[in-house]
Amino acid sequence: MVVASIPNQPHQFSIPKDNHGKNPEIDFGVKEQECISLVKTCRSMDEFKKVHGKILKLGLFWSSFCASNLLATCALSEWGSMDYACSIFRQMDDPDSFEFNTMIRGYVKDMNSEEAFFTYLEMLEFGVEPDNFTYPPLLKACSILSAFAEGAQIHGQIYKMGFVEDVMVQNSLINVRMDHKTIASWSALIAAHANLGMWKECLRLFSDMNWEGKWRAEESTLVSVLSACTRLGVLDSGRCTHGYLIRNLTGFNVAVQTSLMDMYVRSGSLDKGMSLFLEMGEKKNRKSYSVVISGLATHGHGEEALKVFDEMLERGLKPDDVAYVGVLSACSHAGLVEEGKKYFDRMRIEHRVEPTIQHCGCMVDLMGRAGLIREALEFIKNMKIEPNEVIWRSLLSSCRVHQNVELGELAAENLFKMNTRNAGDYLNLCNIYAQARRWEEMSITRVKMASNGLGQEPGSSSVEVKRKVHKFVSSDTSHSQCDEIYEMLHQMEWQLKFEGYSADTSQVLFDVSEEEKRQRLSSHSQKLAIAFSLINTSEGSPVRIVRNVRMCSDCHTYTKLISTIYEREIIVRDRNIFHHFRDGNCSCKDYW
Repeated sequence: MVVASIPNQPHQFSIPKDNHGKNPEIDFGVKEQECISLVKTCRSMDEFKKVHGKILKLGLFWSSFCASNLLATCALSEWGSMDYACSIFRQMDDPDSFEFNTMIRGYVKDMNSEEAFFTYLEMLEFGVEPDNFTYPPLLKACSILSAFAEGAQIHGQIYKMGFVEDVMVQNSLINVRMDHKTIASWSALIAAHANLGMWKECLRLFSDMNWEGKWRAEESTLVSVLSACTRLGVLDSGRCTHGYLIRNLTGFNVAVQTSLMDMYVRSGSLDKGMSLFLEMGEKKNRKSYSVVISGLATHGHGEEALKVFDEMLERGLKPDDVAYVGVLSACSHAGLVEEGKKYFDRMRIEHRVEPTIQHCGCMVDLMGRAGLIREALEFIKNMKIEPNEVIWRSLLSSCRVHQNVELGELAAENLFKMNTRNAGDYLNLCNIYAQARRWEEMSITRVKMASNGLGQEPGSSSVEVKRKVHKFVSSDTSHSQCDEIYEMLHQMEWQLKFEGYSADTSQVLFDVSEEEKRQRLSSHSQKLAIAFSLINTSEGSPVRIVRNVRMCSDCHTYTKLISTIYEREIIVRDRNIFHHFRDGNCSCKDYW
């Protein structure tokens, strides 16, 4: 969408500015109603201009109610004039959403969609908040111009503003999608939703397009769909898209191959991703190498990632900042501290890549994970870049893992100064205090968190079964198979006793009894997701779980044992890495 403002139209009248022409002897309320009644009886511009003149003489234009009626009549009547309406609009000192909406509707009525867009942009620039009456005419303007990319952008704004459930807005969205369908419009709509990060909507649109049965998606569209599968971690949907590619394309270009590889690697299927990487042969480019390096890093194969990086250099491909983020992440996840420091220096000196905040974050994470908290702090102090919230949050997380209260308080203090309003920062500090059994400080921190209006995001675990995603939270009883899930949990606990499992109650950071701690641990979201998967997937098939928070050590131990008892590979993706549990071991080697 082109950013511009509405050009000023020549004013066709002037309004007294001093006291708005008020005459104290006139009953303004009566005269106002009289003039509005006259406005409503107008059937032509000549009649309208006479009424307008009378309003000006009486000084009634200062009344927002009167001015709004004048504007609406001029802009929306069949006999009206948008040029004249614009001159009225320009005389308003402080137009609100009603006046802006009226102008947008008027331009769309006149089939002048571009001016409608410009008016909407000016509305945003003036700080006037759109409402549910703003978007239907804008969406109609998109339909008139076949501007599907702009329509998707507006859809994103509708979503952010909270009007997606409004019936009037929903109907307008449907009309945009139904008009002027071509493969180009489908592609633009899907790509625009992908650019806005509306991944579920992206997949739904692709499904709608396929359901019609007469469109063949372009390669660029399929890259957007694969990106959506990657972001959502829905491997089954990604596999279906791969199948569509095989059926409809004779060969894949490098962009499609790389997107496929990225989808498999980031959805937990590292073996398939690596297989596609090897099949690329000489077509591998810097981006495909970067995807694999990053993928191997997040799957706990740091040393293999560094070997791939060396192969990339041997082929004469110059690494960029993205490739080095993958390399430093590999060192961090594998605990390769000295190697990480060498690669950081090599990046700056040999390849002349200037460190970004992401590279610095990797270094802080590298040292923090290894327990080198003070060294990480010194690195932060010597950074040429101003440390952001990610840097301090990484240090705070390391302080929680290694139980360093002093530096944890320092990291939290810097985060609070930034006013990030992230509940996780308060919770990390609470966990540090709880581990140190400093219950009073923990309580004070929780009160501060509540007083700032911050709520705790519940930990959740999601699993995809038969292309449907099932989400669980701790102690969840909302699922339709609730009874079966808890029965399976009971069976799992009974089996675990023979393996010597004992719940790690140190993970429950509340001052409660040991029995209550064990009870809380027994129904963590990850355990519920595993139980559900064992019930609903075939014997021997892998279980794939996506978490929204870091895995606790009790769930880690629990899942290692379950992988042995039920002879299943269990793949868990948390906020940082993938954990591949197989035969009682984890790919992270208990370093996460």
